[in-house]
Amino acid sequence: MLNALYNEKILNFAAHIGQTERLTAPDATVTHHSPLCGSRITVDVSLGPDGRVAGYGQQVRACALGQAAAAILGQHVVGQDAAALRELVGIMRRMLKEDGPPPGADFAGGAFADLAVLTPVREHKARHNAVLLPFEAVVKAIDQIEAGRQSASA
Repeated sequence: MLNALYNEKILNFAAHIGQTERLTAPDATVTHHSPLCGSRITVDVSLGPDGRVAGYGQQVRACALGQAAAAILGQHVVGQDAAALRELVGIMRRMLKEDGPPPGADFAGGAFADLAVLTPVREHKARHNAVLLPFEAVVKAIDQIEAGRQSASA
């Protein structure tokens, strides 16, 4: 069972995390951690005026599953809009907790289809939080940016 969980594809993604350069002037920085497994991610996000991610940096301290999730997110997050990233969090939660499908070719132009490699994590509830961390952190950063912009315009 662990072989399916830590398969070659997951380990390859985990070994090649992108976007590890922190942004010098992000619109928001969020650190998110899982007390259950000890995984931690810090994300820097810059959001363009069109609501799309213009810049992204991350520092990941997680198991191979969290690293793989962060790697896939990091490959495709720049250029995505806030609504799609919020939807992605829901898709990932349903995939892990409700046997929902992974993001497919019909979501965000197929950018996140590689997340299907994390489907075996469903059977390991203690690992769900590690996989969800990067997605939740990005959405939390976007929420902070949007709230700041709303209060500045009020």
